[in-house]
This record gives sequence, structure tokens and C-alpha cells, in this order.
Amino acid sequence: MEMIRITDVAPRDGLQAEAGVVETGEKAALVKAIEGAGVDEVEVSSFVSPKWVPQLGDAGALFDLIAATKPDGMIYSALVPNERGFEGALAVNADARQAHGVERLIDKVAVFTAASEGFSQKNTNASIAETLERFAPLIPRAKEQGLMVRGYVSCIVRCPFDGDVSAEQVGDVVSGLLELGVDEIDLGDTIGAGDPDSIEQVLLEVMERLDGRAVNGFGDPTLTLHLHDTFGNAGACIERALEVGVRSFDSSAGGLGGCPYASTETTRAPGNVSTLAVLDAVERAGLMTNVDREAMIAASAFASGLIT
Repeated sequence: MEMIRITDVAPRDGLQAEAGVVETGEKAALVKAIEGAGVDEVEVSSFVSPKWVPQLGDAGALFDLIAATKPDGMIYSALVPNERGFEGALAVNADARQAHGVERLIDKVAVFTAASEGFSQKNTNASIAETLERFAPLIPRAKEQGLMVRGYVSCIVRCPFDGDVSAEQVGDVVSGLLELGVDEIDLGDTIGAGDPDSIEQVLLEVMERLDGRAVNGFGDPTLTLHLHDTFGNAGACIERALEVGVRSFDSSAGGLGGCPYASTETTRAPGNVSTLAVLDAVERAGLMTNVDREAMIAASAFASGLIT
């Protein structure tokens, strides 16, 4: 039976939205609980300025804590918004080789842009075109290091600042990322505005831009879907995505997180779809993942306990 790939983003996208800062050791325990449940990838942290995201200011220390016990076959990824962040990821890998004998601790780096100019400016202080310019020199360097590169595209259905986003807008940004050489496109419904029909429309547009490239050079899907369950539609959106051929999803243990820049003065940004909800949708579709449900229930409880 065909397996569905799961990336758990709770340690990064989940915790970055919290008002408080979780202790580094507890973050390491969260990573271990999630990977122990059998997910294919853990998005561990982000090499961003602590000034802007203090919750993730300990990325280097966190990676050092988990380096010696990285399981065979586990993918660790990290967000790198710019050249400085990318250098931070390379330094972590160099330190892990020297201190722990780990050939490559961080396997994948992620860059991010948006399908709307308003969100791009708010989230990166740059236009969409400027974000792509920032990534251009990083991607070939990542390839030289044997690193996979994920390209996030936020606000694939609606932007909290610009309103509705067309599938063609999303496709144009995806084409730009593909031209730069990213290995994976990760489509984010950042404020959870999508329903099955709108998500399908975007997916079909992006699949056309991928031109049949369902799997990348690392053997993983080229397309991942990242949903927020704001209005309870994520499960149905996942089922529709599975119907049209998506085989890779982001999720978050305990449903933690949501982009802090999508919040308003009165409403907090909605959370990521929980990993358990993704398992439910996949099972309803008659497909499978590598995730052990009972272990993920325990990991989700641990994740929820970190923010209560």
C-alpha cells in the first residue's frame, strides 16, 4: 500500500507562535517524542534572529542536544530565512561532525516566501521578488553540501492583508522557486481559509507547474501541503489532496502553532493541523503512514503540556 509522508513541525512552527519560551531541554524531549512516533521528518527549529523570534533563539543548542541520538533514516530540517541563517545551519552540521561523528545532522533547509505581497512584506520585510533574490545564492550552496531544499509558499488561498489569492499567483511563485532549484514545494494555507475546492484548485495549478515531477532527486515527494485547521476543514482538504495525488503533509503534534504574523490585535493565529488529524484523514482514505498512533498520542500530550 502507498505510504504518505509526514513532517511534524511542532518544534519549529508550533513553538514559535507561543508567548513564552520553552526550555531547550524540553524542546529536545519534544523532538525525541515526535521522532519516536515514526514521522518521516521533524522540523526542529529556525535560524532566525532572536530579536524577531526569541522562542527559537536556541537553535544551535537544541541541535547539539539531539545530535548524538539521531535515528537512522530520520530527516531533521530547519528554516533559514537568509544567508546568516544558512551559515548557522552549516555551523551546526560542522559541529555535529566534530563533536558527535554525525555526517549530516541537518538534512534539509527551508526557505520561505508568500503568494501575496502583503504577507511577504509583513513576514520578511521584502517583496516576493526580493525574497527569491535572497534565496538564489543559498540554494546552490545547499546542493554542494548535499542538503535538500524546501521552498515554503505562504497564503496559498487567502492573505490576512491582501484578501483572496489566486491559484495562478501561487503557481507563479512556485515557478520562481523551481527555477532556483528547490527540491520540494511546501504550500501553506497560513490562515486556514481553504476548503476542499479551493485547495484542489491550487494543487492542480502547482502540479501543472511541476510538470510531472512527483518525486525529487532524493526520492521524496516534490509537493507538500501545510494546513491550518481554523474552520475545521483541514481533514476534508487532506482527503481531497490525497485524491488528486498529494503524498506529503506537514502537521504538528498537539496541533501547536500557527504563524505569528497572521494574528490580528484581537485574534491569535490559528494552529497547524494536528498530526493525529492527518492520520485520521489518511486512514479514511484507505492509505497508510509510518506513524504509530499510540506513540503520537503520547507525543501530542507532551507537546500540549509544554504550553499550558
